Amino acid sequence: MEVPAIFDASLAPHHKLIGRWVAARAGSDELYTRHEARRHIEQVFKAAVLDILKPFDLADLSVVALVGEANLPPALAVICDSVGQIDLGWIEKSNVLSDTLSGPVAPVGWRAAAYSLLESTLGTALPVFSYADLFEEVSAYYWDGATDDAGARATLIEYHGEDPDVLYDMTLPSEMNGRRPDWMTGKPAPLKDMPRPLRLAIAHVRETHAALKAAGRGNNAWCVDREHWSEYLPGLEDSSHLPPLTLVPFDHFARELDDVGRFGMEQGFDNVAGLCPLTDAATIDAWFATLKLGADFLLAAQQLISLDPMNRESAR
Repeated sequence: MEVPAIFDASLAPHHKLIGRWVAARAGSDELYTRHEARRHIEQVFKAAVLDILKPFDLADLSVVALVGEANLPPALAVICDSVGQIDLGWIEKSNVLSDTLSGPVAPVGWRAAAYSLLESTLGTALPVFSYADLFEEVSAYYWDGATDDAGARATLIEYHGEDPDVLYDMTLPSEMNGRRPDWMTGKPAPLKDMPRPLRLAIAHVRETHAALKAAGRGNNAWCVDREHWSEYLPGLEDSSHLPPLTLVPFDHFARELDDVGRFGMEQGFDNVAGLCPLTDAATIDAWFATLKLGADFLLAAQQLISLDPMNRESAR
């Protein structure tokens, strides 16, 4: 691939490709030295990325340009730098916390609807795991894959040498499931029973998520082709397969989250939110278009979480 004429030097593959995109946007014939070229390309690209990602802080995301190895083209990766539970705001507020958090608690059905929506959609853009994922991990960690109490007890006694008389102190599937708060298990309320701001916020999440899904996987900033994932980022092969973010409330499942997340805290998590190979400068335009769609969706999710549906002013 030819280096744009305004850049006075041979550049690395990713600089060449992004440089063509920068040159097409600039519409200028100004000449650059090799050092100036690299700096200019990086600054223009970084500014364009920040312009899209800066409006929300639901997660700390960064974009990395990858050179690629052997016959692999350059690529752009969206990396999640946040670790832990996503703060669910009013959704996870409970009567137990009402003394420390101002205002009344929203009905369970409202909170269940918002939580269920986030649980089913956030994984499209963020590396995040749900309660079902946690339960699967805990099942493998504690009970050798068992999902019922009888199987879990047998595993604890046979494989872990636990005393049958003291199993009351051990976590069993029914006990773990029983710790889920009502807003994780309750029936979502219909939209007609919600205040208008909450209906609009839920609708906005659905609309922006549908737009992101409709973009497809080609040249998508938020998709990861696992076939080439390790070739671009070989260092992550030794990391945990677990995503760094979760929607599981830490207050209810601290022990389980600590146990399944220990390896990730030591060796790193699977924190790639998207990885897109670049074939030409037009690919970058398509990548930016989907980056914006994902950012719009995450901003809608953040607005849903930050909403105060019990506020009389906002409920009008």
